[in-house]
Amino acid sequence: MGCFRFSGVTGMQAQKNIDEASINDVVERIFTSRKITRADQRRFMAALMSKDALTAEEHEQIDRVFDGLRRRVLRVVD
Repeated sequence: MGCFRFSGVTGMQAQKNIDEASINDVVERIFTSRKITRADQRRFMAALMSKDALTAEEHEQIDRVFDGLRRRVLRVVD
């Protein structure tokens, strides 16, 4: 993956910030609607299994989602 510079931020750093914002947005949407799609589930599983490091906050948010599924607070929809 190539890096570009934008306002002193490398491309990889910008991508990481975008990914983190995306995870925040998806988690917020999931808990607001109390629904998670199979695509969201796959995305979170891939993120957890990825070689790219997740931040502690990202791990915590994804864990909240899976805990919500275990407790049946969230419902899986297609």
